[in-house]
Amino acid sequence: MDNDILLRAEQIMNERRQRAISENERRMTEINRRIPQIREINDTLCSAGRELIGLIAAGKDTDASGRIEELRSYNLGAQEMSRQLLVQNGYPADYLDTHYSCPVCHDTGYVNGRYCICFRQLCGRLSSEELNKKTQLSLEGFDTFSLSYYQGDDYRIMDNILRFSRNYADSFTRRSGSILMLGRTGLGKTHLSLAIADTVMKKGYGVIYDSAVNILRSIEREHFSREHSTETVDLIMDCDLLILDDLGTEYDSSFYTSTIYNIINTRLNRGRPTIISTNLDFDGIAKRYDERVVSRLTSVYTCLQFSGEDVRLQKKRQSRK
Repeated sequence: MDNDILLRAEQIMNERRQRAISENERRMTEINRRIPQIREINDTLCSAGRELIGLIAAGKDTDASGRIEELRSYNLGAQEMSRQLLVQNGYPADYLDTHYSCPVCHDTGYVNGRYCICFRQLCGRLSSEELNKKTQLSLEGFDTFSLSYYQGDDYRIMDNILRFSRNYADSFTRRSGSILMLGRTGLGKTHLSLAIADTVMKKGYGVIYDSAVNILRSIEREHFSREHSTETVDLIMDCDLLILDDLGTEYDSSFYTSTIYNIINTRLNRGRPTIISTNLDFDGIAKRYDERVVSRLTSVYTCLQFSGEDVRLQKKRQSRK
């Protein structure tokens, strides 16, 4: 993993931890002022804690072990009393707990000497953002997608697709399904896929979005380089959401075909969602790709068939008037 990414991730984790600790200290000050009984309990807990640490550090003998268990039992009882007082005064029982972003590693990034899953996900998101800086695509929003360019049955179809896309983005998880967007050029496939990307990224997920051509070229360059790097393909296989735009416009080569299959199949096996847009219809996909690709796209992906007249042509005609 890139050292710069690791350093940035460690800095973010440290900032998260410091925020959680600072917020806990603020709450503690507030409660000590408003509920004096809890302050007294906390002072007693601190004294008991210091005694407990001293006994443990000195080593357990027969007499000390009994006192250690006595102190532990007392601490548990005092903590429960503190929680009851919080609830009686209108606070949540866990108000004085430190609320870390990750309850597993307490925002340290490590569990048992290994990277916590939250740290790995953060590194993946940061790496995805770096890769996205190279794309020529720009994120879009649902609010700029206009249904005014669609009429009759086309309007009904596109209204349903817009609703589906919004719901998909709003309810997205790492186990969401995959989507295949089909239809002629200029019908809004790229716009809606990037609107999904924008919403999902704002929720903190790692999203990679680019044209199929650019992604395949990046993988090809690394694969045939002297270092034989797999950095891009590793990111693509494991990011939370992958968006491949304009599938079918890439050069027809055995390497690209096998790579596309590998991406689709690996991400499905890992339960990672993918959104693919293409100007090809089902017959075109069947002619262009082998049965393994066609089977997965048509049987596992949710297929959205876009309909209407090229929006870009409509805008050009309107601008001439």
